[in-house]
Amino acid sequence: MFKKAVLVLCGLGAVSVAAAAPRQIWVSPEGTEAGDGSMEAPYLRIAAAQRQARELRRLNDESIAEGIEILLTDGKYELIEPLLIRTEDSGTAVSPTTFKAAPDATPVLSGGVAVEGWSPAEGSIEGLNPAAKGKLWVAKTPRKNANRFSFRQLWVEGERAVRAKEVDDNDLPRILDWDKENRVGWIELPEFGDFSDPLGMEFVIHQMWAIAILRVKTFEAFPEEGRARISFYEPESRVQFEHPWPPVVLANKGKPGFYSADNGSSAYYLANRMEFLDEPGEWYLDEEKGLVYYWPKEGQDMATVEVIAPAMETLVEVQGSLDAPVEHVQFYGIHFEHTTWMRPSIAGHVPLQAGFYMYDAYKLKVPGTPDKAGLENQAWIGRQSAAVTVYGGNDIAFRNCIFQRIAASGLDYTFGSQRAVVEGNVFRDIGGNGIVIGGFQDGGIETHVPYDPSDEREICSDARIVNNLVTDVANEDWGCVGIAAGYVRGIEIAHNEISEVAYTGISMGWGWTKSVNCMRDNLIHANHIHHYAKHMYDVGGIYTLSPQPKSVISENSVHTLYKPAYVHDPNHWNYLYLDEGSSYIYVRDNWCPEQKFSTNANGPGNTWENNGPQVSQEIKDAAGLELEFQHLLN
Repeated sequence: MFKKAVLVLCGLGAVSVAAAAPRQIWVSPEGTEAGDGSMEAPYLRIAAAQRQARELRRLNDESIAEGIEILLTDGKYELIEPLLIRTEDSGTAVSPTTFKAAPDATPVLSGGVAVEGWSPAEGSIEGLNPAAKGKLWVAKTPRKNANRFSFRQLWVEGERAVRAKEVDDNDLPRILDWDKENRVGWIELPEFGDFSDPLGMEFVIHQMWAIAILRVKTFEAFPEEGRARISFYEPESRVQFEHPWPPVVLANKGKPGFYSADNGSSAYYLANRMEFLDEPGEWYLDEEKGLVYYWPKEGQDMATVEVIAPAMETLVEVQGSLDAPVEHVQFYGIHFEHTTWMRPSIAGHVPLQAGFYMYDAYKLKVPGTPDKAGLENQAWIGRQSAAVTVYGGNDIAFRNCIFQRIAASGLDYTFGSQRAVVEGNVFRDIGGNGIVIGGFQDGGIETHVPYDPSDEREICSDARIVNNLVTDVANEDWGCVGIAAGYVRGIEIAHNEISEVAYTGISMGWGWTKSVNCMRDNLIHANHIHHYAKHMYDVGGIYTLSPQPKSVISENSVHTLYKPAYVHDPNHWNYLYLDEGSSYIYVRDNWCPEQKFSTNANGPGNTWENNGPQVSQEIKDAAGLELEFQHLLN
């Protein structure tokens, strides 16, 4: 324990005493089960340190008056189950519990396993693409806790490798036709491969503001026509063909029940077959044989290269309740890495928006609900996994952490969390949403029903998400966003730098109605959002839904969109986008190169003031990370 000397004036003289400091408990990948948590004899497992901290709190040990620091030394902590932070782990305002990097250490909480034993792939390989002949390396799938496992991601030397897919760039093909009645799609016949048994093949389709991932059940080739007819497994086939929004687009077909666009039909690509492994940096998992294939990039030596496959979906769960929340727990300087999300391999993935998948959805024969007379669709949605989740936790803080190499969401405050702090972190290489907070009417209630609980403790409120770098997110699920805030209250999203996003930078709100809900007093201020809309349109750098009284969007800098060739409407993009039901929001002093905004089916009370290129250079320059946090850009 480190102590700091101070002077206390007492009577005629000054007496030197030791100031109190947090109680320290040490953990190391080189520690032992027999450790005592000292720096000299650290624990091997974080959970062991957690248990000691719980006991110190239970006994009200005098050494914890200034808090507890669980110090993680340098190295990788390969978890075999999520680290569960429970109510009994709670600290207090004056004595918090902090999981913290030891001085000069970079502790990594990893859900991954090394893939080792690579050798050149020789002999007959079913489906081998001629381009890959003599280029592939192969290894047995690894084991996690004695069991072999499936995975959808692979990282080679820290870089996300490409799961084998039909196209090697963004020149995506377009669907030829879409038959809702028979639940089949017509596509171009791939140049190479026999897919009469399409085992493992996935069909990824672009649907305006969301993609869908559909597991291919049948593949009927018509070589003389240069096309193929495909069908899909349940449950995703039912949801895909019955849900009306977001729609599949057919170009100028005039086909009843379809959204028609003049920029071509919906784009798509096929993935996850050996036949598609045709360039360096791609990989394929043969689940039947338990083999993983990889085509190394130039300079990669497979005898020494680090290859990591993710085996876990969640690394840390903060799990309390409304009556017994986890409180005053902090994370500082920790890396969270290597997670997967396997639902698309089991049940497909058909999202409504922002990655929230529909497990049931359909079009109403007679439109209208009590909250929206013209509503024509119903949907019940689920939530993607996250590397770290917080449920029923107050004053739970993440500072100076890095979330990276994540399959779905990075950090998710799901329910009943007050006064969260997310400050000075990096979120990068995230497959889904970077940061998620609040309810989205996910679960057993139809998602358009306004959320306004009688017990206000349910609402995620008074959170601060500030000075974070969010970049290279939604790189698998293109319909996800940088920061997704649902039904929240009193939230501050400020001075974040958000870039390289497939869809929207910041999304706040849910519901698509003008009815009263729990949202109010939210602030989106001085964020720098750029290089977004990499793959999806119907987009805004900042996007809102539903009434949010006394909420403010101010002094943000929003600019530089991508221009993907395959979006349904190349003009359907915005810097600021107040979508359906948005009401009572004050939008002021936001800089963008032109006044390209959208106000779709808004409610009353919105005020727009001084937004566009005329906003001062001072406001523009102040947006983004404040000086203390600009090192995150390096």
